[in-house]
Amino acid sequence: MRKAMLPLAVLVVFSAYTLYVMLHAEQSLLQFGLQLMSSADTAQVVIDLYILATLACVWLYRDARARGKSLGYMLPFFALTALFVSVGPLLYLVLRALVRAPE
Repeated sequence: MRKAMLPLAVLVVFSAYTLYVMLHAEQSLLQFGLQLMSSADTAQVVIDLYILATLACVWLYRDARARGKSLGYMLPFFALTALFVSVGPLLYLVLRALVRAPE
């Protein structure tokens, strides 16, 4: 349980902040993403972020397979990572710490 505390705290705070922002945003998440990609400087940051997200998904997949998890188990984490980048890996770390791997 102790290993889950930091990722859980970050997940809760960041998810609450994300929800707040989405509820008060003047544009949709898709419109925001398209706006970011319309300029080279902000597109570079978005591309960099998604390279990191892809690397996180590779790690998630390898770690989950080593723990005997199926690809179906991983799909929700990949979807959350594609939409909210850090939420998928944070949730995976929380659940990984709470559920012991088979020995």
